[in-house]
Amino acid sequence: MSSIRIVRPRRFLLASAALTSLAAADLPAVVAQQAREPLPPVEVSPAQSRRQARPAGREGQTARRASSRRSAGTAAEPKPTVPGAAAPEQTPTPLNSNAVAESASRLGLTVRETPATVEVISAETMRDQGYRTVSDVAQGAVGVTAGDNPAEPSAFSMRGFTNSQINTLYNGIKIGPQNMTSRIMDTANLEAVEILKGPASLISGEGAAGGAINFVNKQPHTGPIRSEADFSWDSLNSFRAHYGSGGSTNVQGLDYRFDISRSSLNGFADDTNTRTLDVSGQLNYRISDSLKVWGAIEYREDRSKAYWGAPLVPVAFSGSHATAGIVSGTYVSSFNPSNLGSITIDDRTFNTNYNVLDNRNVAQEVWLRGGFELKLAPDLTLKSQAYAYGAERSWFNNEVEAFNTATNTVDRSRFYVAHSQRLVGNITDLTWDANIAGFDNRLVTTLSSSYLDFVRPGAANFPGDSVDLVDPNRGFYGLLTTKQQTARIDNEALSFEDRLKLTRSFALVGGLRVEHIGLDRNSTDVNGLENANFPFSKSWAPVTGRIGYTWEAVPGLTFFSQYATGADISANNIFLLGPTQPLDLTTARTYETGVKHLFWDNRAEWSFSAYDIQRKNVYAAAGGMALNIAGRQESKGMELAASVRPIEPLRLWGNIAYVDARYADYNFVGGSFSGNTPPNVPRIVANAGASYRFFTPWPVEVGITGRYVGDRYNTDANTVTMNAYTVGDVYAFVDIPRTVFNAVDQARLTFRVRNFTDKRYAIWGDPFYPDQILLGAPRTYELSAAFKW
Repeated sequence: MSSIRIVRPRRFLLASAALTSLAAADLPAVVAQQAREPLPPVEVSPAQSRRQARPAGREGQTARRASSRRSAGTAAEPKPTVPGAAAPEQTPTPLNSNAVAESASRLGLTVRETPATVEVISAETMRDQGYRTVSDVAQGAVGVTAGDNPAEPSAFSMRGFTNSQINTLYNGIKIGPQNMTSRIMDTANLEAVEILKGPASLISGEGAAGGAINFVNKQPHTGPIRSEADFSWDSLNSFRAHYGSGGSTNVQGLDYRFDISRSSLNGFADDTNTRTLDVSGQLNYRISDSLKVWGAIEYREDRSKAYWGAPLVPVAFSGSHATAGIVSGTYVSSFNPSNLGSITIDDRTFNTNYNVLDNRNVAQEVWLRGGFELKLAPDLTLKSQAYAYGAERSWFNNEVEAFNTATNTVDRSRFYVAHSQRLVGNITDLTWDANIAGFDNRLVTTLSSSYLDFVRPGAANFPGDSVDLVDPNRGFYGLLTTKQQTARIDNEALSFEDRLKLTRSFALVGGLRVEHIGLDRNSTDVNGLENANFPFSKSWAPVTGRIGYTWEAVPGLTFFSQYATGADISANNIFLLGPTQPLDLTTARTYETGVKHLFWDNRAEWSFSAYDIQRKNVYAAAGGMALNIAGRQESKGMELAASVRPIEPLRLWGNIAYVDARYADYNFVGGSFSGNTPPNVPRIVANAGASYRFFTPWPVEVGITGRYVGDRYNTDANTVTMNAYTVGDVYAFVDIPRTVFNAVDQARLTFRVRNFTDKRYAIWGDPFYPDQILLGAPRTYELSAAFKW
């Protein structure tokens, strides 16, 4: 295939020229006056829990009238007036569109002001919906699916793209490809999860062809110290515990936040468990009205005994134990290679773990972050953040489970890999608020740089054996022989993002990012000798960006459109890129348009978007750790979300997403996958929920949520279908009055039933391991308690 030529986006040059012409035009004074409605000023102040927009005019009146109508069961936090403190938070809207998503824009825009589809899932929503891990959070979002087991802890799919085509960020910082660096993460220490749909390279850099997901830690606030504690236990004998505290100290201007959480989550398969520990803290120190410094530290650890799925087996072999509604189709194994014919999941394997007895998945991660915010002038603000990250990870498992029709047994293969990762970097922003010929304008210039050192010992041999399908002798890993790979990556980027208000209701938003990526790779054999064609070096210089508009046609009703581009490495993983693989960039672009509407006195909100995404020069998993090349991947779809409170006690919400994702020009020796759907991409995903609150002396709320996920395929061949499924949860909680616990401001007891119909379903399929399917968890019961004081 010919190399991809990086085309500088002329649309941005044309847009810049248009802006200059408009700014210089002799517009009527009345229009210029209308245009002067600036963004909220950039304030150097202690961070609030989650910044919300400051409403003005009619919207502000709506927010004030709705201040007593917060989400059911959540009392408003006190907002004391502290000298020098930032403006207090405004009332969240039904879809949280007042939130500022820093992973979507550096301009300080709210979700409604951003010309893109953005979701911000708050800590309050995570608590109310019972989201325990970030996989749970993703599955409640619009059109997002995720893996849900220790083997695939944070595998995401949205808008037709999966795994490393979606950037995962930690407080806005990328650490590497999602499918290599993501770990299972508890939500207890998180303030919010931000989801930006579509190519997102402008903010998060290389790799964000499908979008970006940002995990935001809880932040210090200015005011009295507030503490919280949470506990839960479920019928699988899992438990979670969390304690957090934050507020102002006795030192003038010094605020803090501290959180510690511990969980032990047992899986439904035999001998599966994931233990996590997360300790995080941050200090904000306001030295003066114009200068704030801050520092943060976090330690995360997870240890798992993993489940890697249930093997596909022939219907003819399972007989009366064959199941319907989980998988369907035919399959020829790429591992043994057995022709299984029509396939099924044997009901005797629902809880079977084929992993070796001494399996383990372990990760230890440390974050150090610090920086300052300095107001150089009334219209000029400088922010800088330095960070250091270190991680040690290892996988020591049997990961292949392939049914063999010749022996009627399950063939297994071991896999080992470890990571030693070190990352240091800096992000510096300069924000300039200006007036151009009577039009308010905000420009943010960002300079970022990072250096990453990555050492990857891996298996040089893959021990294997065969075990019974129904009663496997799991055994042990066996002899391990290792070899080593290294990757050193330096990254520098300069970006510009601008918002120009042409009228009070119409704004142009655009940005440009110029990035340099340098890669040095080496690989050695078991004797420590360099492999052929190693070491090698390569560099790239992608130019990406976004141009769009927002138009508030009437108060609360905003239309938007955007054109955005992205870039990532063609072989899908910069850490593993080989010297003989084509080293061109993959490019992506999207056209998107939509509407966001807040109305009915802040009691109802809905949003709609339609998009067209194209990604060129795509590498795709072909099983057995091999890659095929697909010339193009196309994705078109629509998303709709809504939430309404028709009467005070009742809340209704729902979302639905439709996507048509296809490969094009995907030809290889022996066949073609052109027209096929990428793995783990359902055509339809829908969520819905309802809750009703009884305002009794001990307030009680009951609720139900449902989720539908359409058919998906586990490989590019599209011969095995993971069938559509519908699951639901029910819950009830009671808020205990303060008169019961005088020292506690809020106390809540919750009972929740997950998957209350006990549906058996396929949740994910790893295209590198196509002989097996990951099953979703069965019905479980959970009790939890939460306290705030």
